[in-house]
Amino acid sequence: MARVAFKMKLNEGFEEEYKKRHDELWPDLEALLKESGITDYSIFLDKETNFLFGVLKASDPSALDNLPSRPVMQKWWAYMKDIMQSNPDNSPVSVPLKEVFYLP
Repeated sequence: MARVAFKMKLNEGFEEEYKKRHDELWPDLEALLKESGITDYSIFLDKETNFLFGVLKASDPSALDNLPSRPVMQKWWAYMKDIMQSNPDNSPVSVPLKEVFYLP
């Protein structure tokens, strides 16, 4: 099981809306993530910088490469683009993070 971490940037003033949207995560998106082997997925917010830090476990990290082509993922990105920094294809600007310590 691989652990994957990344950071994204939330637009200022959208902290509550971001949480609300994730509290109401679409069932078909949740199913896709689970079918892709994703578990223990958490996103943390640094209120001082508005950076979001995501951490997840993936049974097959290469399966994550298929998510951008899935319609529900594209629909989610379009839904989220107004409250966070996004790329031209609506995907969130996401920067992989390097693990420097782990205590199992």
